[in-house]
Amino acid sequence: MVSQKVCIFAAVMLYVNDHLQDFDLALALQQLSGQRREQALKYRYEMGQRTCAAAYLLLCRGLREEYGITELPLFEYGEHGKPSILGHPEIHFNLSHCREAAVCIISDHPVGVDVESVRPLKDSLAEYTMNDAELDEIRQAANPALQFTRFWTMKEALLKLTGEGINNHLKNVLHRSDVIFETTVAPDIRYVITHCRFL
Repeated sequence: MVSQKVCIFAAVMLYVNDHLQDFDLALALQQLSGQRREQALKYRYEMGQRTCAAAYLLLCRGLREEYGITELPLFEYGEHGKPSILGHPEIHFNLSHCREAAVCIISDHPVGVDVESVRPLKDSLAEYTMNDAELDEIRQAANPALQFTRFWTMKEALLKLTGEGINNHLKNVLHRSDVIFETTVAPDIRYVITHCRFL
């Protein structure tokens, strides 16, 4: 498996695998915890299984490299489904995946991450999820689909940071002054990653 690690803030590490076409799903399934294997196999299509497994293996790598933890992590879930590592409440992490990449962020402090493929812009989705200022910025951008994806990943990463998950208040979730975001666009503009943490 080809993956990379990036130090993004002090004590915050981001792991990315965007070579999922080379990912050996059969081998990966043998390396997952029973809990994660069951979750991966719930995906109807192989790509979903592949990306779910890849994100978990990035977490395993991060736990090994950053904390010396070699046992397979098991998850417990908060009220809105935010996962934490059973027995390690001091370690914060977040996983995300799309068709192009799987990502994992690990920190000693709460973090959120989202990765999304850049797809053609759907006006109805943009109008449902973006406020007027964001819509104006999207429509005036040189690449409206990319700008929409950038905003979407910011919103989802924030909601994963706070543990709220996707809700019906997407238009105004970015109106916070206590969060810092960093967005990375893949060189070929296939996908966008945004991660965030509290100031």
